[in-house]
Amino acid sequence: MTVHSTAIVAPSAIIADDVEVGPYSVIGEDVEIGSGSRIAAHVVINGPTRIGQDNRIYQFASVGDDPQDKKYAGEKTRLEIGDRNTIREYCTISRGTVQDEGITTLGDDNWVMAYVHIAHDCRIGSHTIFANNATLAGHVHVGDWVIFAGFSGAHQFCRVGPHSFLGMYCGTNRDVPAYTMMAGQPAAPHGINSEGLKRRGFSSAQIRNIKNAYRIVYRQGRKLAEAIQQIELLVEEQPELAIFLDSLRSSERGLVR
Repeated sequence: MTVHSTAIVAPSAIIADDVEVGPYSVIGEDVEIGSGSRIAAHVVINGPTRIGQDNRIYQFASVGDDPQDKKYAGEKTRLEIGDRNTIREYCTISRGTVQDEGITTLGDDNWVMAYVHIAHDCRIGSHTIFANNATLAGHVHVGDWVIFAGFSGAHQFCRVGPHSFLGMYCGTNRDVPAYTMMAGQPAAPHGINSEGLKRRGFSSAQIRNIKNAYRIVYRQGRKLAEAIQQIELLVEEQPELAIFLDSLRSSERGLVR
């Protein structure tokens, strides 16, 4: 372990032998940092927080501090971060609250750019990209492979389905189905994220099936319940529609339509 002489590391922190901690960083009580991780200068990490392996946290980030929630009364809540994440300058990631499940999570292989805020009780999957100044309110769930463009965001309790894309300055106060592209203020659907799906190995036939499912929901004037019934008939032979169907069924705030 390489800890700069000006860094402060709490006695209860558990840090792997090959972790680097830069100048003036503060690692608080009940923090665990896995092998291969690098913590730059002037980073503050408070606990209880668990950070996995091979993460890179850049200068001036604040990770695992108290939730920005007026109901928070000092309860012992958690933040868990997986492996191989990049967290850039001035990012803020808060712990959970007891009003939810008491935990904020960030999966693996996420790219979190400067000034991003991930609020309390958010659940972030893997392989996501949050461009500069993207913001999540509390209790937001984000699936795998989602992209938030610069200055985009999600209202509290929203669900953002896997492989979806929110364009620059786009803000959603309702749930975003899997595969869907959103843009504007307020957010409006603009087709599916076909370019992203191509990059991730989806076949032309799979992308065509997803486009058809999107049309059933957004272009044929159906009620949502009717659209769900129609997609249910397709999903057995088109399994790529399963996560799209799940995001339609599980919506609690209502879909962006």
